[in-house]
Parts: sequence; C-alpha cells; structure tokens
Amino acid sequence: MEQSRRHYQWIWRWHFYAGLIFAPFLLVLAITGAVYLFKAEIEHALYADLYDVTPQSETMPASHMFSAVKEQYPHAVITRYRPADSADRSAEIGITDHDGTAMTVFVDPHTMQIMGTLDDADRIMDKLEKIHGELMAGTVGDRLVELAACWALILIITGAYLWWPRKRERIWGVVLPRFSKGSRTLVRDLHVVPAAWISAGMFFLIMTGLPWSGFWGTQVQNAATNSGEGYPPSIWVGEAPLSSLKTEDVADVGWSAENLPVPQSVQSAYVPLSIDDVIRIINERGTKPGYDLFIPQEATGVYTVSAFPPKAQDEVTMHIDQYTGAVLADYRYEDYGPAGKAIALGITLHKGSQFGMINKLIGLAVCIGMVLVIVSGLLLWRKRKHGAPARPAAGVAKGLWALIIVLGILFPLAGASMLVVWTIDQIAKRVRGGFAA
Repeated sequence: MEQSRRHYQWIWRWHFYAGLIFAPFLLVLAITGAVYLFKAEIEHALYADLYDVTPQSETMPASHMFSAVKEQYPHAVITRYRPADSADRSAEIGITDHDGTAMTVFVDPHTMQIMGTLDDADRIMDKLEKIHGELMAGTVGDRLVELAACWALILIITGAYLWWPRKRERIWGVVLPRFSKGSRTLVRDLHVVPAAWISAGMFFLIMTGLPWSGFWGTQVQNAATNSGEGYPPSIWVGEAPLSSLKTEDVADVGWSAENLPVPQSVQSAYVPLSIDDVIRIINERGTKPGYDLFIPQEATGVYTVSAFPPKAQDEVTMHIDQYTGAVLADYRYEDYGPAGKAIALGITLHKGSQFGMINKLIGLAVCIGMVLVIVSGLLLWRKRKHGAPARPAAGVAKGLWALIIVLGILFPLAGASMLVVWTIDQIAKRVRGGFAA
C-alpha cells in the first residue's frame, strides 16, 4: 500500500509540473488545430471573389491563361499552376514578381479574366498553420511544439494512471462529473472526466501530428526511407537518380514523398514542351484536377506534379522531363510502404479531410475537450492551497524509471528535458537539505 501511494505521489508530481509548464502551448495547439480543421470552408468564405466563377461549357488551355498573366505581369516568373478542380472554380497561377514577392493569380478558366491576386504571405490559414506548427518562431518554435506534444503524451499516460479508479464500483468522478460536491470537486471532475473520454482522440492527434515535427518527424522519415518503407525503385524510369535535391525543396508534397530525389531533365531539345502538352501527359496518367504543377526554373529542372488531396489514397507525386515529356517518376499511395501508408492516412485524419465533415466534427470535439481539460487543470492549480504536490521521501521506483527511460528513448527531446528537470530537482533537494542543516 505504501509503495502504491509513493508511485501515485511521484506520478502526480510529474503530471502536475508537466501540465503547468506546457498548458499554454497545448492550449494554442488545441485552438489553432480546431480552426485549421475548417481551412477549406474558411478560405472559401474569405476568398469567394477569387475562387468562384460562372460555369461554362468551354475551358481555355493553360497556355492562354499563362499568356494573360504574363501580359498583366510582364516581369514576373511563373512558378506554379493549379487547374480548376470544378466548373465553378478559378484556376491558380503562382508567380514571383520582379521584387521577389510570391503571389497567386486567380484566372477564370472560361474567359481568361484575371479575377485578382493574393500575396502568398498574406494567406490567413497559412499563418495559422505556422502558429500551429512552429508558433511563428521558426526552428525554435518547431522544437517547442514538438516538446509540448511529447509531454502531452506523458500527461495522457500519467493522467490515465491517476484517473484509474481505486474502487471499481465508482462512476461519479470517474466517467461522470459530480455537480453537487462543491466547486473544487466539480472543477476536478471537469478536468479528469473529459480527459478520460477524449484521451484516445488526443493520443491519436498528437501521434499523427508528430511526423510533421522538425526533429522527431525527420528521424522517422529518414528511418522509413533507409529501411525501404519510403520510395521503391519501381517508381523510377531507369535507375534512381543520385541527387541531393529532395522533392520537398521544389514542391509542397505529401509526407512520404518529401525525401524523394529530384531527377534531371535531359536537354535533348532547345525548346521545352508547352504547358498544354505537359498537362495532357498528366491527364493521360489518370491524375485528376486538384493537383499543383510546379514549373522548372532551370535548364535541367523537371515539372513536378503534387496532388496532396483530402484523401490519402489520392496522393500523387510525379516528375516529368521538361523537354521529352518522359515521366521520370510516378509515386502514389499504393507505392508507399506500410508505415508510409499509415502515416499518410494519419495525416489526412489529423487534418480532418479523410472522411469529410464527420472527420472534422470529431476532431473539433477532441480539440474542444482539450481546451476544457487544460483550462480546468489551470483552475485546479489556482484552487490549490498547498502549492505543488510534495516530493515523496523515497526515491523513484524501478518501474517508473523504466517508463521514464522508454519514453525518453522514444521521444528524445522529451528525454532530454526529463534529464534537465531531474537535475534541477536534485539540486533543489540538496539546497533544501543544506538549509535544513
């Protein structure tokens, strides 16, 4: 009994401090994630005047739309083309203006009318994504978000231990909140009970978001590539290219394709293929509109097709020789290894796009639950009269050390932070012992 109580005190102490330190970061992730689930709906509402066109039977070739853009922006360089994915949707042409500004020009594919432009840096949902992924703080922000996500997993594990009912017959305060036991008990239940209900959803969202992180995600991605779980040789026409340029350096592509080497075009002709011929090749490969076509900017560059659609099964990454039209690589969901397929599917579920509105609503419910858990946890801290949980007199049990070591190995950033916290705790213990003497 005494050992069990000591375990409880140690886990409660770690849960308390981890929650207190990382609550602000997790609150930001939950709120921004809830909003980002509805990116498509929000962007359509914000940019309806740029997106919506009157459907007509005839659609102009892409080359005509390129000419209209070049006429309006003679000094701009065209970098990207996204065909309209429905009859009432505009086409997008990405350009870099003479001053280096990246913009998107929206063109009516039926009339070639330029409907307007949007500075890529001003896209509200892209800014929200940066807050969600890196707190608008670059690499430092990315590491903080990853650290918060890893500690959130630890909070879920330790919280599950603290929540587990010691008396099996209990229901109130375990699976249902108690409304007649006073405000402190109610706040406690509003922290514990929703956390129990949504713990699986929180765990899933965190694990499917971590592949995008700069440290842990990169290590997993490299491991997948090196183990053969990444791109297979069968996607290449001929031998795989020896290239240090990755596809993520030239295009926004799915997670499994980011490490894909970029091949080179063989300059067998002085004039590249027309954009219309390239689109014909793409269509012949069965790629549906909704993709982005990235335009080569160098003589040895290739056309890169990226279809990063709502459903993971429709992902496409394709490289096309700009002179011959040869498809040098065609990498699709069915080519992914088991790990690549699982992560791709997890990402679209995380973003709320895989199963449409029901996917979004489930994600929203989990995010709202996270906000409730975090806010109620902070209120519990405010209501505590004795500060932090006391440090148990006895040391950490071997089982807890084993759990700490396993979590530290699986999530190195969290492991490093554990060592820092443990060191600070040991120093504080010795300082207090010195004062007591």
